[in-house]
Amino acid sequence: MLKPHKTPPRICLHSLISLLGSHQSLSFSSEPNPCSAPLLSPAADPLLELVSKISDILSRPKWEWSSELCHLSRKLKPHHVVKILETHENTDSILRFFYWVSRKHFFQHDMSCFVSMLNRLVQDRLFAPADHVRILMIKTCRNEGEIKRVIQFLSEINTKHGFGYTLYSFNTLLIQLGKFEMVGLARDVYIEMLNSGIRPSLLTFNTMINILCKKGMVQEAEVIMSHIFHYDAGPDAFTYTSLILGHCRNRNLDLAFEMFDRMVKDGHDPNSVTYSTLINGLCNEERLDEAMDLLEEMVEKGIEPTVYTYTVPIVSLCDAGRLSEAVGLLGKMKKRGCSPNVQTFTALISGLSRDGKFQVAIGLYHKMLADGLVPTTVTYNALINQLCVEGRFETALKIFQWMESRGSLPNTRTYNEIIKGFCSMGDIQKAMVLFDKMLKTGPSPNVITYNTLIYGYTKQGYMNNAMRLLEMMKGNGFKPDSWTYTELISGFSKAGKLDHASSLFNEMEEHGISPNQVTYTALIDGYFTVEKVDDALTLFEKMVESGNRPSSETYNVMISGLSKINRLSEAENFCGKMVKQGLLPNVITYTALIDGLCRNCRTGLAFKIFHEMEKRNYLPNLYTYSSLIYGLCQEGRADDAERLLDEMEKKGLTPDEITFTSLMDGFVALGRIDHAFLLCRRMIDVGCRPNYRTFGILLKGLQKESQLLTEKVVAEHEVTYTCSSNDKHHSTCTMYDLLARLSCYGCEPTVDTYTTLVKGLCGEGRCNEADQLVASMKEKDLQPGEEIYLALLVGQCKNLEVESALKVFDSMVTIGFELHLSAYKALICALSKANCRQEAQCMFQTMLEKHWNSDEVVWTVLLDGLLKEGEIDLSLKLLRVMESRNCTLNFETYVMLARELSTLDCSIEIPQVSKHLGSVKDKH
Repeated sequence: MLKPHKTPPRICLHSLISLLGSHQSLSFSSEPNPCSAPLLSPAADPLLELVSKISDILSRPKWEWSSELCHLSRKLKPHHVVKILETHENTDSILRFFYWVSRKHFFQHDMSCFVSMLNRLVQDRLFAPADHVRILMIKTCRNEGEIKRVIQFLSEINTKHGFGYTLYSFNTLLIQLGKFEMVGLARDVYIEMLNSGIRPSLLTFNTMINILCKKGMVQEAEVIMSHIFHYDAGPDAFTYTSLILGHCRNRNLDLAFEMFDRMVKDGHDPNSVTYSTLINGLCNEERLDEAMDLLEEMVEKGIEPTVYTYTVPIVSLCDAGRLSEAVGLLGKMKKRGCSPNVQTFTALISGLSRDGKFQVAIGLYHKMLADGLVPTTVTYNALINQLCVEGRFETALKIFQWMESRGSLPNTRTYNEIIKGFCSMGDIQKAMVLFDKMLKTGPSPNVITYNTLIYGYTKQGYMNNAMRLLEMMKGNGFKPDSWTYTELISGFSKAGKLDHASSLFNEMEEHGISPNQVTYTALIDGYFTVEKVDDALTLFEKMVESGNRPSSETYNVMISGLSKINRLSEAENFCGKMVKQGLLPNVITYTALIDGLCRNCRTGLAFKIFHEMEKRNYLPNLYTYSSLIYGLCQEGRADDAERLLDEMEKKGLTPDEITFTSLMDGFVALGRIDHAFLLCRRMIDVGCRPNYRTFGILLKGLQKESQLLTEKVVAEHEVTYTCSSNDKHHSTCTMYDLLARLSCYGCEPTVDTYTTLVKGLCGEGRCNEADQLVASMKEKDLQPGEEIYLALLVGQCKNLEVESALKVFDSMVTIGFELHLSAYKALICALSKANCRQEAQCMFQTMLEKHWNSDEVVWTVLLDGLLKEGEIDLSLKLLRVMESRNCTLNFETYVMLARELSTLDCSIEIPQVSKHLGSVKDKH
């Protein structure tokens, strides 16, 4: 029986209040609490009322069987228990209560409970039960911070009350320090133990050796091993296995096997952990055959492999592409009654997916679920990655959404895969919504996330937003890499904005990031696009001087660029340089030369290169034939070009819209419009969709035919007639003639036909004619699709036909079509220009219900829309609308707004910008 507690406890928590509901700021001490307040009456404080009731029950005999206590205990929180431990009179009762409540499934002691219990026991010098509580306290530590504070507390009560560690508590502490890989503190505790006079056990030595070997500190571990002999003990299988692990961690397998041999020689039988450690070491060094032999040896010696033993080589075999062996090992594993775990299945699912055996991978996934195993984020990532690679993005997205709904939290890699999928599909808005979620709730984006989104913007040609994302990337502490800069440089180069591309190239070098072959090639191609040939040549020389060996792609860009401007001798010179560098010309090289010659009316020489190319077994591709067909048509040899079309089809090459359109243009130029329509039918029959230029060629032919007919009639009646054959816009009548003629030649106009024509007309600002076409297609029971409505909406907005645009908008909403951010921008800007600002604000509020990324909304609608039009007041008003709806913006977006306003000579201050800029200033 324990002695009753006579006086109030003097040793308590430094600050009980700071601990309530939180463990992150854990701070406890063996000193009395100077802030202790006198006890209030139970009626004045609900906390004390509960404490008082339970204390009363604990004073009764056989209180453990009290139904009232069972009922009240469900209300207990750690701070209640602390108060009971500190205030109840009988130490024996509170110790029993401490253990009693810990066994309840609804309650868990926190560190404050252990501190109060230890303080009470040590105060009464009840060291034996206190040691048991101390051991439980050590085992309860969940992180490095907690265990450090526990050690400090235990050191204080040892100093103050002589409550030193026992062998059991020392060993428990070492094991826990090993769990958190706290080598320095473990070393200090071990030395303290040796100095305390307590004789270490084999468990002590083994724990220290294992802690050191996990970090590869084998020499120090061997010193500890010598201590074993000093204490007249001997190492066991665990000791040797730990040392083997240490050598494996140091990637020194020779020493690991020497230790293995020594272990056997000393009469210690290796166990499954020993073999698993060596197998893991061999797999890490890609010595898979030896690992498999060791696994066989293990089985032959009657040592049963564990799931870990099998999983390690299965993972390595999958990584090495040896899937059949991995699957075979899985079979052996099952035969021996060893069930695969999540890691085993995940490795196989990932390997099979990479190898294109996706259906088998899905089968394994379902087997995994049937076995009651819960897939990890890594498992899902393997499936999502392969689905995205195969273009099955919708299925990947379903898995992603399923993950979130089931609480399997996606990690950054998962998000990156889905964001990449959205970007590949051209849906940058949805990608940015996911990015916004990452910023707000996690997981945190990384450089790959930003690069993927930048790629998404450059792919769509939204270079302003790509640059804004770069600015946000820098502002959020991420450094752009070569991939970031190369993507942006490539985007600006393709858009012909070489000043921006060159500026980024220079910035890249200033930041110590070396441009690679892809970077140089993209910029060189851009210079050729805007016909800055000398700059392209200079950059090529700089590339060579910098140590970047030009690739085949670089040479092909040089040859193509020079060939197009008829500088063929220089192009041939680069062919020579290419060969000299050890790079053989390929199909693209030959095609670049052929294309350049054909563009400069030198088709004869182009055919000589074409035949030379075939002699050298370089098979011409679609672009080779298209270039030759174009060249022949330019020279009026459309029949020869058509024979070439037949030839390419015989060789299994399917012509594209460029090939057919060039050939149709050739026949129209010869006045053979009927043959052009026959080619159009042939084009559609092979599954090739005519584009607006294709129809433009046919319209040009019909207009020419009509003009010739009119001239003939005029000549017959001897009257004067004038017309403009260079009129850019074809008449509506000619458009209907086109549709009728297509029908006559078996090319009945479809929704695709009307879509191409409507989009083209709207792009030229001819929305009225587009409207008439839409009415015509409806009469034929053809329903316009989303593309048609969107083209009409944007076109009418450009023409400031806001009433018509609003009608189209209402129709789209009624049908259920999805409007993109760019469409809302066009509509809001058009309403603003038409002085319908209230309507613009209402439209903006409707748009916010889509829950798009707030930063992207500001970039697109405010920065690239209203502010570009000088609509400052409306922009600020809409910004306030966003903030009233808790649409949070990145700090960099506020900076962008402030910068844009300053360029407009705007003296208006944005409170939000001033506030955020001020807060950042204070931090620095």
